[in-house]
Amino acid sequence: MTGVQTCALPIYMLIDLNQVLISNLMQHLKHVAKDNVISEDLVRHMCINTIRSNVKQFKSKYPNVILCCDNKHYWRRDFFPFYKSQRKHDREASGLDWGMIFDTLNKIRDDLKEYFPYKVIDAHGAEADDVIAVLTARLAPTANILILSSDKDFGQLQKYPNVTQYSPILKRFIKIDNPKLFIKEHILKGDRGDGVPNFLSADNTFAAGERQKVINSKRLQEWLSQDAETFCTNDTMLRGYKRNQTLVDFDYIPSDVQRRIVDAFDDAKPATKEKMLNYFISKGLKAMIESINDF
Repeated sequence: MTGVQTCALPIYMLIDLNQVLISNLMQHLKHVAKDNVISEDLVRHMCINTIRSNVKQFKSKYPNVILCCDNKHYWRRDFFPFYKSQRKHDREASGLDWGMIFDTLNKIRDDLKEYFPYKVIDAHGAEADDVIAVLTARLAPTANILILSSDKDFGQLQKYPNVTQYSPILKRFIKIDNPKLFIKEHILKGDRGDGVPNFLSADNTFAAGERQKVINSKRLQEWLSQDAETFCTNDTMLRGYKRNQTLVDFDYIPSDVQRRIVDAFDDAKPATKEKMLNYFISKGLKAMIESINDF
């Protein structure tokens, strides 16, 4: 009797690096930093420990780790100047030294590229969202993928086979039953957190401190069952829909950004664990040395 040999699919963990690190910092800094005075060493230790903890939790099932970074330049801000425009104000109100935090995060990103045994993807014009979306579309047909992020935008990627999302903030898996309906509703409603108003409202709605135009639930359900060209009864509505579609639907990531992400992935070379150990020694990260097998 002969059996059929089957090959296991490649397995990847795609980590939304800045989102995971910053959300963890926000949860813990207020408890450890007196008068909001924090040091570069403290931020580094917390970030490396966050990576360690998440990798340890899932590496037995998802051993190929890819760290997905936000580039300092966003293509969405070129397309839509109000994109994430409120975040600077919110951070200034927090009282934390975000200049130092982001400088440290940039140093950590460079250190991760040079010293850690993971692919670290940073492509000009791309956010981590773009990196995860492009790599998921490329890899999912022939691989199992875990997206490690609390960002709800990734629900649309569950339209691909073999894709799972875990939220470190909620500490649970996120399951979207109808990804295509999910992204259409997201286009209609916009994304306040990113400064994207609903499709009926003007570009500068949030920046001007104005209220969005109301979308009632009955109209929303009607629109979800129709094509945009049908329910957009004027050019302003259609423009608002296409604006949001470009900003939130990953199928509309520009082709040049997609190409740079794929090139960065193909060119990335993980470091050895020996280099990581030397890094821990040089930075005085004793706890990381003792937990090196977690990485």
